[in-house]
Amino acid sequence: MSPLELPPDWSAAREELRAATARAGWRPGLVADAETALLELFVNAWRHGGSSAPLVVIVLRDRVLRVSVGDGSPVLPVQRDGADPYAVCGRGLHLVRSLTDRSGADPRTSGKSCWFELDAAA
Repeated sequence: MSPLELPPDWSAAREELRAATARAGWRPGLVADAETALLELFVNAWRHGGSSAPLVVIVLRDRVLRVSVGDGSPVLPVQRDGADPYAVCGRGLHLVRSLTDRSGADPRTSGKSCWFELDAAA
């Protein structure tokens, strides 16, 4: 990746996430956590999965938000243990796991889907 390369535009996915959570009355803090986790998975799909247009699916059902980001790489992500707190990269999955209630990755016919779930506060 060249320093001048920028990730693809994720604003449509972010706006869809904001619209879904606003309709459901979610607290701004939870929405911010979901946005941060979405951005991390989106950039990972571009940077590590080689996707110029990651596929984002946002589902809000029964007070559970599920966000999936797909790319064409079959390589499932591996969380690094003891990530260096000063490293430029390598802490993204730690961040997603700390902001969400559940997360993971599933193989697909072509590539994989990384996802997280966030429960609305009672």
